Amino acid sequence: MNIFQNIKEAFVSIRTNITRTVITCLIISFGIMALVGILTAIDGIETSLVKNFSFMGANSFNIQNKSSGFMLGRKKKRVYYESISYKQACEFKSRFDQNAVISVNSSNTWTATAKYRSNKTNPNTPILGIDEAYLRVAGYELFSGRNIAVSDVERALPVAIIGQEIKETLFGNRNCINQFIRVGGVKLKVVGLLSKKGGAFDFGGDRVILVPVSLARVKFSVSNLSYNIGVAIDDVNGIEGMVDYSTILFRQVRRLKVKEEENFSIIKSDSISKSLLENLSLILLGAVFIALITLLGAAIALMNIMLVTVTERTKEIGTRKAIGAKSSTVLNQFVIEAITICQIGGFGGIILGLVMGNLISNYIGGTFIVPWRWIFLAIGVCSMVGLGAGIWPARKAARINPIEALRHE
Repeated sequence: MNIFQNIKEAFVSIRTNITRTVITCLIISFGIMALVGILTAIDGIETSLVKNFSFMGANSFNIQNKSSGFMLGRKKKRVYYESISYKQACEFKSRFDQNAVISVNSSNTWTATAKYRSNKTNPNTPILGIDEAYLRVAGYELFSGRNIAVSDVERALPVAIIGQEIKETLFGNRNCINQFIRVGGVKLKVVGLLSKKGGAFDFGGDRVILVPVSLARVKFSVSNLSYNIGVAIDDVNGIEGMVDYSTILFRQVRRLKVKEEENFSIIKSDSISKSLLENLSLILLGAVFIALITLLGAAIALMNIMLVTVTERTKEIGTRKAIGAKSSTVLNQFVIEAITICQIGGFGGIILGLVMGNLISNYIGGTFIVPWRWIFLAIGVCSMVGLGAGIWPARKAARINPIEALRHE
């Protein structure tokens, strides 16, 4: 009996025990759904992270306060670092004499509420103070309107650039340019609208309000606020040299002695994404472990069901052996039947996993993907589960004595 005949016989057996087969397939489907779903979600998140945390570009970097103000030392004591003041950031910008674009900016709040007439946003809107160079350094593009000008910063004018999500929430399909919004009691004139950027975990630029950094200092002041400095150059090959130059210059601005350690950090976009992806790989290992445990449970359930099937079909097996079927034929039949059931369940699990994984990925800002490598992995896993779960029942069936089997009731 060839493999195709065995598969045909497997489907005949499946139709004969449809209820048991459906239950078995569902068990396999849930295991594969867990595996494919989790891996699909992580792939989607990873793709989005790489895209969104490369927002500065390969030719840009940020100078910011070290470790967000503190770090854990060897004795587990908090070590505080001096915030970067507005004066220091401006001094760095004025003294920088290399061919680069410098931006001074600040994150003043992440919990603002913007209002226009009766419409208002949720209280999770970031307010960033920026200058005329920020859009280029941070990788933003204008959809309409104008950029923050040097005169806006010098005079601390109440103007703003908003993201697409803010525009849709407050204005819908109406034009937002030259309209006035209120943020925390401050009346702002919308002079620019950013192009849609997207983002994972709320780090995108669609829900953001950008105002002149000088205005943010006055109207959205925060105690002990640390300013950020963005640096962008044209030639990506000169990035390391520019980092070294910026480090030396900012040490001078911070009045650090030769032997003193740096109390600021220089962050490149690729280092952010690499750090996040390293953490994501740990989550991936945990997810795979959980999914494999689920599949182990599915394999045990399938093995038990196949053992029951062997017991119920003892007389059938005896009849086949009595008319000349070899033990190897019976063995192959039951193994292929177990693999076939697994593949049916696996196919359903792959579809459910793709749906579940992409829904999760989309919900938290990821992208839609079809992870072919995980689909092929799932097919291979199904074959291995079917083989592992079916080999013992198949060997038991192959060893049945035909005479005793024919007497079985």
